[in-house]
Amino acid sequence: MLPPLRIVRHGLRRTTEALAAELARPGGATPAWNELEWRLATAVAVAHGVSPLLSKCSAWENPPWRRFLESQREHVELRHRRIAALLQRIEADARAAGLAMVPLKGSALHALGIYAPGERPMADIDLLVREDDAAAAIELLLQLGYVESFAQWKHRVFKPATGQPFAGLGEHRDTPVNIELHTRIRERLPVSMVDITARIQPRAPRPGLNPYPSNGALMSHLLLHAAGNLCGRSLRLLHLHDIALLAARLSASDWDVLWDDDAKPPWWALPPLRLAARHYPQAIPAAVLARLARDCPLLLRTISRRHSLTRVSCSELWLHAFAGIEWSRSLREAGRYLRNRISPPQEARRERADMARTQLWLQGQGWVTSPHRRRVLTWLTRPVPRMDMLYVVRAALEDESKAQAPPQDVATSWRRSTILQATRR
Repeated sequence: MLPPLRIVRHGLRRTTEALAAELARPGGATPAWNELEWRLATAVAVAHGVSPLLSKCSAWENPPWRRFLESQREHVELRHRRIAALLQRIEADARAAGLAMVPLKGSALHALGIYAPGERPMADIDLLVREDDAAAAIELLLQLGYVESFAQWKHRVFKPATGQPFAGLGEHRDTPVNIELHTRIRERLPVSMVDITARIQPRAPRPGLNPYPSNGALMSHLLLHAAGNLCGRSLRLLHLHDIALLAARLSASDWDVLWDDDAKPPWWALPPLRLAARHYPQAIPAAVLARLARDCPLLLRTISRRHSLTRVSCSELWLHAFAGIEWSRSLREAGRYLRNRISPPQEARRERADMARTQLWLQGQGWVTSPHRRRVLTWLTRPVPRMDMLYVVRAALEDESKAQAPPQDVATSWRRSTILQATRR
């Protein structure tokens, strides 16, 4: 049985900020937490994707906590081997088919050596192909034994034809590896699309797996992805850690890639980069932040100064009816946002139905399938907890015998919950 949600909310906030500080500056004293707070810390570490990283850098002395982190690191490393083998097969098949692909985000960070196997979890393999190559890419995935799970404005999701997701806490080595196929790199912020595909596509693509054109292009993608999650209040600590580690490798010319398109300044990059700088102050050049501040709209620039990791992530337990409205760049755009919240377009309704059908953490949740008007009325009359975070918290608070069993994969289902940010707009 869950404790009162106000206690859970306070514990999530306390443990989230402590884990963020420890990951950025390891070596802090072991927190004087009670058993509930240690359990909530495991939920936070899973939801934010940092359990294996903390296993490496943190020396907090709490035996159940240490066992959990070490087990997570082992599962992530074993899962990474499966992902690496699958990428090798995709590389060979893409070469044979004359098909150019770009492995995105986590795959690219591993390829650069920024992470070692076992340090960074990957829920899926993300691949970018050109629009004209989408049919050939889908055929390649089908031949690999994948089937399409669902499609939405951002990507198409493919899952193995066999195998079922696990339903426990954390990463598990046997969790099926899904593949997300992209033809565009874009985010809705909050309703207008920001598209940076042109700077992500390789300049001279070759058959097989291609790297990003530059580290600056990779940083652009990490920042836009983080901006989309921040707008939907689904940011993860792992996003900030990715940004900080890559930033250490960037030259001035790499940062300039953000401004490659003079007609479309990167106004969206300031909030995630400012939050990364708050936790990793030596990683982000002050000149870059100052230049971005000139591009960022006044309201968003002002509000982003007050952002905390808890406030803009799953660790903020309550749903916010109008999360992300501050990202609107005009009254007209804010009006579109409000209309979509009051009466979601058909596309958003279909995406919500797809998520309710495919994600474990939404199974049996009446809130998700209740009429939209009822959900709006509930938002306006009482606090509503996030179903995704409650799912992870419940798993973390199970009895100790279950908690010490081999951890399974709540994290994968949780990470795909960020797709729902589109349906909340």
